[in-house]
Amino acid sequence: MSHLSGPVAVPGDTLSPPGNKPSGAKPSPGKPRLLGNLGADLPASLVVFLVALPLSLGIAAASGAPIMAGLIAAAVGGIVAGSLGGSVLQVSGPAAGLTVVVAGLVQEFGWQATCAITAAAGVVQLLMGVSRLGRAALAVSPVVVKAMLAGIGITIILQQLHVLLGGKAAGSAVENLVTLPAAMAGMKVESALLGIAVVGILMLWKYAPAMVRQVPGQLVAVVVVTAVSVAVAPGVERISFSGSIFDAIALPRLPDGSLGSVAMAVVTVALIASIESLLSAVAVDKMHGGTPTNLNRELVGQGSANVVSGLLGGLPVTGVIVRSATNVEAGAKGRSSAILHGVWVLVFSALFAGLIQLIPLSVLAGLLLVIGAKLVKVADIKTSLRTGDFLVYGVTLVCVVVLNLLEGVIIGLAVAALSVLWRVLRAQIHAHSPAGEGQAWRVTIAGSCSFFALPRLNRVLQAVPAGLDVVVELNADYLDHAFREALVAWRAQRENTGATVTFEEHGTTAFTDAAHSAPQRQDPREFPLPPRTSWQSLEVAGQTDDDGQPPLRSILLGIDKYHRRHADKVRPLVQDLTDGQNPDTLFVACVDSRVNPNLITSSGPGDLLTLRNIGNVVCSDSNDASIDSTLTFAVKALSVESIVVCGHSNCGAMKAVLADAEGATPALGSGFDTWLEHARPSYQALLADHPVGLAAAAAGFSRLDQLSMVNVAVQLAKLGEHHATGPALASGNVQATGLFFDINTARVVLVTPEGIEQLDPSMALR
Repeated sequence: MSHLSGPVAVPGDTLSPPGNKPSGAKPSPGKPRLLGNLGADLPASLVVFLVALPLSLGIAAASGAPIMAGLIAAAVGGIVAGSLGGSVLQVSGPAAGLTVVVAGLVQEFGWQATCAITAAAGVVQLLMGVSRLGRAALAVSPVVVKAMLAGIGITIILQQLHVLLGGKAAGSAVENLVTLPAAMAGMKVESALLGIAVVGILMLWKYAPAMVRQVPGQLVAVVVVTAVSVAVAPGVERISFSGSIFDAIALPRLPDGSLGSVAMAVVTVALIASIESLLSAVAVDKMHGGTPTNLNRELVGQGSANVVSGLLGGLPVTGVIVRSATNVEAGAKGRSSAILHGVWVLVFSALFAGLIQLIPLSVLAGLLLVIGAKLVKVADIKTSLRTGDFLVYGVTLVCVVVLNLLEGVIIGLAVAALSVLWRVLRAQIHAHSPAGEGQAWRVTIAGSCSFFALPRLNRVLQAVPAGLDVVVELNADYLDHAFREALVAWRAQRENTGATVTFEEHGTTAFTDAAHSAPQRQDPREFPLPPRTSWQSLEVAGQTDDDGQPPLRSILLGIDKYHRRHADKVRPLVQDLTDGQNPDTLFVACVDSRVNPNLITSSGPGDLLTLRNIGNVVCSDSNDASIDSTLTFAVKALSVESIVVCGHSNCGAMKAVLADAEGATPALGSGFDTWLEHARPSYQALLADHPVGLAAAAAGFSRLDQLSMVNVAVQLAKLGEHHATGPALASGNVQATGLFFDINTARVVLVTPEGIEQLDPSMALR
């Protein structure tokens, strides 16, 4: 959800109307801004109206509210929330997500008091929006929200099955489940068949021709089955009310009961309506990819709609994903579509209220059964199983069904929080016995190393036999003082017995940091090739030769560590290189052990063909068969796209060239002196004020490093003269690049024939 991040001070964060063109197009000249997209929004509003009408009636019936309360909420949601909300294309109205809550409130407080609670919840939403808490309201685990919706779906199914069978639903899901067998035994066949017919039409509608599916399936099912019921089942129970939508308007009254119960009800409605609206808005943003929702303004719009709906005797209003998705798919471009849909609901309710009373209750029950079933998504269950969140999902769902919506969500959030704490705070600590004779025990520690992990740490450390050498591999992303203190005390205890304990650190948090500073999580550092000294330790080897130098055994220990920590990660990178190589670059570097081409280029196996020699030189003739064959193989056999020549600071070969120019005798013999002939032209170029040398001098580099940079430029020129690389460079099939690795700063400098350029923008040239 990248659209949720970004600067706060943007135009959409005010309460002034945002642009209503997601595509970025400007409204038509001469038309008011709201009506600028009327050509697209008018037909889209009619489609949304046809979807919203039966849904609003069904939700009102399921909530135990007056039927007209659903239409009042639909009209208010469209007109008020559509005008004031922060989402351009979201459509608001009564939603299935609050059905269970509203039904409970009606049963506990009565309908008029429920309207007052709805209005009060709208005030809470207004305060949340003005206080800019819109984004904070999204700090809810998605798995809890999905489980909440699934729990609502199951509750609706259990409730509406009784209505479909011709009976009355009980007050709780558990009671509906327990009494379901009795309801099935006493079902009214005509009522059940009508409801099943609605379910069948909705299930088969997706297989209808595309042109037919332009008409909403919900509307078709309700109209067709209602028409059939008038002819063949005139005695079934139908929707009943008196008067029009205007007659249904009634002022709310203050609820009776304890203040705590009322306050809890207000907060419950406000939070659930806010979360459902904001999540719906985020989903709609992903569908149209246009102007992102201003979440704070959306809360203001939803709160205003709930205040108005509650005062007029309507159901709570939320953003509804079904209607919003229909709005987007119907081609809406601006907020006038949502507003007009509310107008159409109002007009229909005022002029054609008599038609509504023809609809059987079982028909709406069939519609709600399908809606409830869609809330229980198998994909969400599979996702929770894959991600290890099934416990959170299952607990939330069961608690929503068995207890109530608010308690279920609170318990689900608590379980989700505990799950996060368990995953974040639990360190992986294991002891490994030696793989072979003469090797040390290993203790591997990974994750968040805090005092929570001390019991497990002590248990594992005590399992290591006394008197034996131990290597502790620490890969921590968080390490506090208590954990470090426990390890230090254990190391001191073992060393008193004559054993050695060596720490190897691979994580983002340094072991020593926990001694003198507050613990904190460090930014991840990608460091694919650690220094040789980090894995080649005399303490690990446990022995030295007669001169005090590490024997070959240290190299083997390094290989052992590679097998333990890196081989499995390298294997996928080299499996497709088994039958051949296809590098895109030939990297010419000095033999100096401090220069690591793969490290400074962040490359891996198969990326670089490497040519290394003393002074990173290129022979312009064919006197050196090794260089000549490598250049030929790279260009003609492997078809590399680039050649890089990389020098480095404090280069020994350049030191020898400077010493030779001052009359010193080469210390390494005539062969070395002969090889330096390839680099002596670089010294002459430096004396002739080569542009690279002047640029390096101006940047503060030493005379030695100036020569190294000029040498890179001279070798690049030699590549243009070589018989293998010259034609490829001239034709543009191959590019040549010069680099200089400054060991002191661990930064890379670009070398061109005209000068140098620091590649790290955070580093100013010296």
